[in-house]
Amino acid sequence: MITSPPLRSTSGPAQTDLNALKLNQYTVIGVTVLALVSGVSALTLLLGAAMLLGALRPELSPLRVAYRMFGRRLGLRPEVVAEDPRAHHFAQGVGGVFLIASSVSVLAGLPLLGLGLGLLVIALAGLNLSQKICVGCLLYFQYRRLRHAVLSR
Repeated sequence: MITSPPLRSTSGPAQTDLNALKLNQYTVIGVTVLALVSGVSALTLLLGAAMLLGALRPELSPLRVAYRMFGRRLGLRPEVVAEDPRAHHFAQGVGGVFLIASSVSVLAGLPLLGLGLGLLVIALAGLNLSQKICVGCLLYFQYRRLRHAVLSR
């Protein structure tokens, strides 16, 4: 999931552009479907790498660049909400890892595993797009909760 860079005021929380997330979900679904149907696993490898880069270094995200270049042309106007983007970056990283694993599985001769991982990413991106349920974000918050519990002992 792509987000706009955290915009921090001295008193306010970071912000996230929901339409950037929406374009990201459409891109993930479209490119992954294309890769699975065409059998070109390099597409999922490239998308996964782009997502991982965006998760680790949001300011370098290729998906963010695409949003800035094409978002307005596609009728997307910024819909910024006061929401910390770290959970979305984490979810994007998880999706990227799954897409890379999908591609590597196909290249390693495990096409059903690759297909399953790709379909899982499509399903989760679709859930986020249609119901605004970000499973990767939920995992992030559970991780933070567990980390806090362990470190506060």
